Amino acid sequence: MNRIIRIGSALALTLGLATATLAAEGAAISGEVKKIDEGAGKITLKHGPAKSLGMEDPMTMVYRVKDAAMLKQVKVGDKITFEAEEAASGYTVTKMQKAK
Repeated sequence: MNRIIRIGSALALTLGLATATLAAEGAAISGEVKKIDEGAGKITLKHGPAKSLGMEDPMTMVYRVKDAAMLKQVKVGDKITFEAEEAASGYTVTKMQKAK
């Protein structure tokens, strides 16, 4: 029984590390600002695949922003790179910067 527990724990740890590594490698998402709603703290982004979020296809989505000040850094039409996470309330942009 202890051997099964040890194997299960090792497998869980290995999978956790692999998932964290993959998320870190593919976290940046390229996109374009389509709409900004400062009052609601939301931004509409047209973006390519977002593998870190499990999205394989390009799409346009509305995201919440972690910090409303992020919305003042961009305008409609800007090309950006961003990172986002899934929360109970939906997807939230955690980092964003204009593309170079």
